[in-house]
Amino acid sequence: MSATPCLIRRLAPADAAAFLELRLFALRESPSAFGSSYEEECDMPLDSVAASLAPGSGRNMFGAFYEDQLVGMVGVGRATRLKERHKASIRGMYVAPAHRILGTGRQLLREAVAFAESQPGIRQITLSVTGGNAAAITLYQSCGFKPFGVEPGSLLVDGVLFDKIQMVRPVTPTRG
Repeated sequence: MSATPCLIRRLAPADAAAFLELRLFALRESPSAFGSSYEEECDMPLDSVAASLAPGSGRNMFGAFYEDQLVGMVGVGRATRLKERHKASIRGMYVAPAHRILGTGRQLLREAVAFAESQPGIRQITLSVTGGNAAAITLYQSCGFKPFGVEPGSLLVDGVLFDKIQMVRPVTPTRG
């Protein structure tokens, strides 16, 4: 496999099956990286997944495609409460193991950040990452995210507690 850049694009309802397959794989392969579990999502109806990827659903998912195969994903959300609408969040980021050293994660993260920054009024982007995930922490820091706190024992996976590191990246408001 070469280091050919992946095609990064917003996911649509037609991508529901590929998204669900990768999501379920991610939940099994990296259970400490997600607040959800395989058991909670394995019976999710495909039409519900498709609806969550539809325009206007409020869910902004981006996918990395290598030779027409979905190999990575990331979500971008926005706070809905009036006093918090200046915040966007990165969530659910995952890259298949074979694509992790090829720059796919960086491509996905850059697309997610660019999308968040394009939203009017966004002043900061937040994310959380499992403590001990050095590769992800390094990637996020290289893209301008800085840690601001730790939630000890945030996740309990197979009897083991995992901390979550909270990170933030400021966005310079555009004048207009």
